[in-house]
Amino acid sequence: MGKPVVQWRIVSLNPDAHATFYSKLFDWTVSTDNALGDRNVDTGSERGIPGGFWQASPESIPFVQLFVEVDDMEACIRQATEMGAAMAVPPQRLPAGEQLAVLVDPEGMPFAIYRPA
Repeated sequence: MGKPVVQWRIVSLNPDAHATFYSKLFDWTVSTDNALGDRNVDTGSERGIPGGFWQASPESIPFVQLFVEVDDMEACIRQATEMGAAMAVPPQRLPAGEQLAVLVDPEGMPFAIYRPA
């Protein structure tokens, strides 16, 4: 199956401002009509991958986070931590049944692993 990047998020101290800037610049539609009230993006194209804007914690700096789809969350977490990654957000089940965990790679870059429902 591979392990594709299936989603992106801009994690921001001011996600509304980021969403406004990028939606105006690229003519994207931003919607909060979802279970978590996230700012999801419709680029208006069949190409590319979906994404959106999330609220960052007050002490963080803005960054782009990639979501990589995996078959086995536990095995991926085990391998990543053995390779020097650290857990930032433990695995959790989201409202639609999918699973998500956020790790930080050995160089300090956060990334998410994702398993569909």
